Amino acid sequence: MRRLGCLILVVAAIIAAVFAGNFIYGWNSSGPLENERAIIIKRGSSVGMAAETLEQEGAIKSAELFLSRAKILGGSEPIKAGEFLIPSGASNAQIYALLQSGKTIQRLITVPEGTPSIIVYETLMAEKLLTGDIPVPEEGSILPDSYSFERGETRAAVVERMQKAMKDVLAELWPKKTAESVVKTPEEAVTLAAIVEKETAIEAERRTVAAVYGNRIRNGMMLQADPTIIYPITKGKPLGRRIRSSEITDVNDYNTYAMTGLPKGPIANPGRSSIEAVLDPAKTDYLYFVADGKGGHIFAKTLDEHNANVAKWYAIRRERGEM
Repeated sequence: MRRLGCLILVVAAIIAAVFAGNFIYGWNSSGPLENERAIIIKRGSSVGMAAETLEQEGAIKSAELFLSRAKILGGSEPIKAGEFLIPSGASNAQIYALLQSGKTIQRLITVPEGTPSIIVYETLMAEKLLTGDIPVPEEGSILPDSYSFERGETRAAVVERMQKAMKDVLAELWPKKTAESVVKTPEEAVTLAAIVEKETAIEAERRTVAAVYGNRIRNGMMLQADPTIIYPITKGKPLGRRIRSSEITDVNDYNTYAMTGLPKGPIANPGRSSIEAVLDPAKTDYLYFVADGKGGHIFAKTLDEHNANVAKWYAIRRERGEM
């Protein structure tokens, strides 16, 4: 009887060991997915509900076994909701760790420097993976950058992140404003930076362009920035044609050919570099600049110098057949 009892215990131990080994092996062995797949775990999903989704999507063989193994082997960290990219052959353990990590698929929306808010709006509304409606964001309230988003996220949440980024940058840079800067408020900084942004895409020129406009403001001169003529017409979109004489003389809150000082508000969403340039412009006496035909600009201190530079620019345009 003792021998029989010992034999039964040994057999039971072997069976338990085999069961435990199979239980653990099933947790760590390769899963059934032949190709990686994006799977959405809905908000509020329990582990059981997530397991059912994973089984339906073919990522695991059994929701019931996944759940029982997760309770013992999966740790205490809760799972997160979102869209997850499940690798091919991912084990139950790998999938559960991924759900716990919250490393969802991140997609990007990029706002280039100088993008007007109407185009930001159209870009967000065209993204089908986002949800909800939004108004056109306030001009100058968005910091150009690349922003990640998740499938099903609201457009309003993305705009909120974009606007918070701008507020954070202004809060960081405003205390660094130098005596050369003519702007009196962060709002004025954004307004002038938007003009600088539209006038040059060359990093090395921005502080000089900002200085030109600062000098013109100090001297009571008109800024005469072409992009400010276009903004009331297109809200910042490309004009697609030459500016008309009537538009140059049109009196409105933005046209700096018909007014002195800054326009009513920004004409685009300026990037960090242009804001920095406005808050710390170059120390120079330049009052004018014109294109040099190579993508940059030529600067001048006097009107005579400027007129000579303009003549050179016109000659280049005539050679190109643009005039």
